[in-house]
Amino acid sequence: MTERYTRLIAGVLILLCVSFSLQAQTAGKTVQERLGYPATARLLVIHADDLGMSHSVDRASFEALEKGWITSASILVPCPWFPEVARWAKDHPNADLGIHQALNSEWTDLRWGPLSGSANAPSLVDENGFLPLDTPAVGQHAKMPEVETELRAQIDRAQKAGIHISHLDTHMGALMTTPDLFAVYRKMGEAFHVPILFERTGTHSPQGIPIPDDILVERVVSMEPGVAAKDWLDWYKKELTPLPPGVYQLIVHLAYDDDEMQGATWNHPDWGSAWRQHDFDTMKSPKSPASEPRKVANSLTSVVALNLVGAISAEGCRRAQRP
Repeated sequence: MTERYTRLIAGVLILLCVSFSLQAQTAGKTVQERLGYPATARLLVIHADDLGMSHSVDRASFEALEKGWITSASILVPCPWFPEVARWAKDHPNADLGIHQALNSEWTDLRWGPLSGSANAPSLVDENGFLPLDTPAVGQHAKMPEVETELRAQIDRAQKAGIHISHLDTHMGALMTTPDLFAVYRKMGEAFHVPILFERTGTHSPQGIPIPDDILVERVVSMEPGVAAKDWLDWYKKELTPLPPGVYQLIVHLAYDDDEMQGATWNHPDWGSAWRQHDFDTMKSPKSPASEPRKVANSLTSVVALNLVGAISAEGCRRAQRP
């Protein structure tokens, strides 16, 4: 990482770790200004979901993080390849890694259950003891004390493995689907002194309640089914170019299209093996949002690609996370 780029992203986590306590002091200021940028800035976090799901996902995501094709990622702690993530995180202490809080297990043949145990979380599991395949089942059946116990277990496991957590987000948007689920999600952010991801409208917007004032990300941008693979770069450019000033998050899903991923996602063409390979190839392209953040926005100065950590501010948030 160049000195110029380090200076560019430094200080981001200072805001994110203390965003709740600084609201009174920063009234009237945009998030960009609180980060040290002008109010006209458009800031983009490039983020990969699902670390720990498989070795293929881990390999692709680690490479993208190390080469700067993405700036952030989040971990599926209940998944089988979590130990590999923990080992990598120890060698990359400044990596921006969050917890992808999971109450779903969506693949037909690759399944996982709650860390708190199916006997202790009967409202969170299906008839086979796994987290449910579909998101609506979470809102219909989950009991909030069991949700809180499971979300805490996922965060605790990551911290005990030595991972410095920069943020929380929600797998498949499950924690956005009811006010009660969102309340537990917010409680986790406050309890562990880390920001949570949500947006004003869209799949990462809390349902059934007014949008909280402490929102940090205006909008989440993510590829959806129906866009031809050859058009992905153009789609990203079309989505990013008109964004007004603010902070945005681009979510990608990375993996290699290998035997492991083909087996895990055999009946899921959307977000499956080939999909993730193409997302990976798109991010490493010289024309990707990471490689050309300003040109993608059709402006030489309007968009800056950044991570959530920042080299200077990371240690302060780590201290805040430790009991």
